[in-house]
Amino acid sequence: MSPRAEAGVGGAGEDFVRPTGARSDRIHQAILDATAELLDEGGLPAATMDAIAARSGASKATLYKHWPSRTAVAAEAFGTMMAEALPLPDTGSTAGDLTEQVVRVSAFYASARGEVFAQLLAACVEDRTGAAYFREYFLGGRRAAITELWQRGVDRGDADADIAIDDVIDILFGPLIFRRMTGHCALTDENARRLAETAMRGLKPQTSR
Repeated sequence: MSPRAEAGVGGAGEDFVRPTGARSDRIHQAILDATAELLDEGGLPAATMDAIAARSGASKATLYKHWPSRTAVAAEAFGTMMAEALPLPDTGSTAGDLTEQVVRVSAFYASARGEVFAQLLAACVEDRTGAAYFREYFLGGRRAAITELWQRGVDRGDADADIAIDDVIDILFGPLIFRRMTGHCALTDENARRLAETAMRGLKPQTSR
C-alpha cells in the first residue's frame, strides 16, 4: 500500500485516513475483490455498500473505515480491474505501443465494463469525494502506465521528450472517453486504430516528420 493510500486521497477526500496493518490490508483487498465481482455482475447499481459487505464478509462500518463512499470503493476496485485487463504492450516502437493501447482501451470501453466506467463517471458528478478516488485509482493509474510507455520511447529515441506527456495522453485517450459517453462514433478497433495513427502523425519526433 502506498504512503498516499495510507494517508488518504487528496482533493475532496484529503481528510480521510484508512486503517493500515497486515489484517487491515487483507480486509481491504477482500472488499476490493468483492466489489470487482459485483461490478462485473451488475455494474455500479449492484455494488451497494450492503452488497459489498455481504459479499466480502466485512461489516458496513468496516467499509466506511476504509472508504468514504460507495463511489470511492468502486473507483479503486475498477482501477485495478482495468489495469489487469490492459497490460502495457511492447511492440518495439512507441507508435506501435500507443496504437495498440488505444485499440485495447477502445475495446474495453465498448465492453460491459465500459458501461461500468460510464456509471462511475456519472456518479463522480454528484460525489466529489468519490471523484477524488476515481482520479487517483483509475485515471492516475492509467496515466502512470502511459507515462511509463512514453518514457520507454524517449529512452529508445522514437518519442519526443519535448512533448508534455499529459498532452499525449489527452490527445490519444480523451476522444475514447468522449465517444463512450456520447456515442457519436462507434468504439471499433478500426476507428480506434485510425484515431491513434492520425494522432501519432503529430506526436512523432521532429526529425521523423
